[in-house]
Amino acid sequence: MNEEINFYRNAKKTRSLLLYASALSFLLAIAFLYGIGTFDGVFKIKLSIASGAILLIMLVLIFKMLASIKDKSPLIQIDSNGFSGRATPVAKAFGRIEWQDVIDLQLTKVGGDTLIAITIDNISKYDGRVSKFLWKMAYDEQNSKLNIMYSASEIGINADELYRLFLEHWKK
Repeated sequence: MNEEINFYRNAKKTRSLLLYASALSFLLAIAFLYGIGTFDGVFKIKLSIASGAILLIMLVLIFKMLASIKDKSPLIQIDSNGFSGRATPVAKAFGRIEWQDVIDLQLTKVGGDTLIAITIDNISKYDGRVSKFLWKMAYDEQNSKLNIMYSASEIGINADELYRLFLEHWKK
């Protein structure tokens, strides 16, 4: 029995995320304009640099999300042998993970999102798959384990249901 479960982008959730990101970008643009002195003629360097940098990052993320919105491939795939996903940049970079390498699954609250945190023990198998930057994000030096997060924010189910499915397949 090699049942495969695929989760695709939920257009309604994606539109909602884009709306929130756009509203935040609008507020950052106003803060940037205020920082460069558009409204009162006083240049505020710290505010303009901080808001401009965050605004630039937000705009890049929004455009990347807009470019990927037409993609009809699954964001998360789960089967009896392993799983893969594109729900977060680190998960996308690591690719397919096998269940035999997973040692722990947890629900973790990060900001306004609940993520499924997966701890992987066999790090030599996954070494070299990702850039040094993404490796540093995933690698826990204290425990010598990899921690990869999966988000349910863009798919059709909530994080608790996704966590339950991950647990069911991991226990098999």
